[in-house]
Amino acid sequence: MQPRMAAVHLRFETLEGAALHPLLPALAGLRIAVFRDWPYLYDGDEAYERRYLRAYADAPGAAVVVCRDGDRVVGAATCEPMVQGHAPVQAVFRAAGLDPAEWCYFGESVLLPEYRGQGAGVRFFREREAHALRQGLARAAFCAVIRGPLDPRRPAAHVPLDGFWRNRGYAPRPDLVVRFDWKEPGAAAESPHELSFWVKDLAP
Repeated sequence: MQPRMAAVHLRFETLEGAALHPLLPALAGLRIAVFRDWPYLYDGDEAYERRYLRAYADAPGAAVVVCRDGDRVVGAATCEPMVQGHAPVQAVFRAAGLDPAEWCYFGESVLLPEYRGQGAGVRFFREREAHALRQGLARAAFCAVIRGPLDPRRPAAHVPLDGFWRNRGYAPRPDLVVRFDWKEPGAAAESPHELSFWVKDLAP
């Protein structure tokens, strides 16, 4: 476990469009670093990551909440109208009788380990929810990878985020499951991974 840094003043900005382009290398590196760890175990590729993040810069209504310590990008959280995003996500919602046009999809929330526990996660949700409402979207959803409780790779000190998500007002929807393929560290090829959704109605 890495030691937690003393409290620092973190700055947050919600950025859209061309304002994201200069940050793509830093954001790509951040995703690769954070998602390499449990529970995602993702062996990222920088070229792919830049393309993936550029889609947020190019999609109408999409945004990235960027967290900085000074000039250093130490965290980020993405969001976009679900209709602008991944086709498999939309398909899962349509199959359940849910209209993707009503939803904002929260793609990921990543933060370097030494900056955790200082309120950044709460701020990421607050800023993305505010952005969703500005886009006229009254519902939000995100998905989390499903890992078995007895998976031997699970760190002994790992604390699931379920309680944190519930405290933000999100509820699990285990019936909504999407599949994405990625390569895990040490693997020769990509493999399928299932992710289940958490949802929230944003409108009062």
